[in-house]
Amino acid sequence: MRPRWLVLVVILLLATPLAFESSFGVRKSAASAREAPEETQSARIELSIQSDDTILVNRLEVPIRSLSRILETLLSDSQTGQVVVTCQDDVSHGTFVYVLDIAKVSGAKEIAVAGGEYATAAR
Repeated sequence: MRPRWLVLVVILLLATPLAFESSFGVRKSAASAREAPEETQSARIELSIQSDDTILVNRLEVPIRSLSRILETLLSDSQTGQVVVTCQDDVSHGTFVYVLDIAKVSGAKEIAVAGGEYATAAR
């Protein structure tokens, strides 16, 4: 007969990753990439997190405390509701997640996180 505690440990080990599942759906860009019309690209809202206090919204510098109000205005006028987020390396993880949350709450229909070459070109 197996000890009951061993069964409980195995169940705990298998169930723990399920408790920490992310609430953000992530798709790989290469798998979902497709050619987009030019007007769709200009309709998206670009957020570039420069520091824990400053964000560029469509290349205009904005304090992070004003982001929610500005995004709500831009997203109400947007037909696509797309937001692209890039982030500097020295920005804290908490600020990054905070900006993603603001974008979602403000009404973004799609949120894309860009990195690598795109993030370098957006600077």
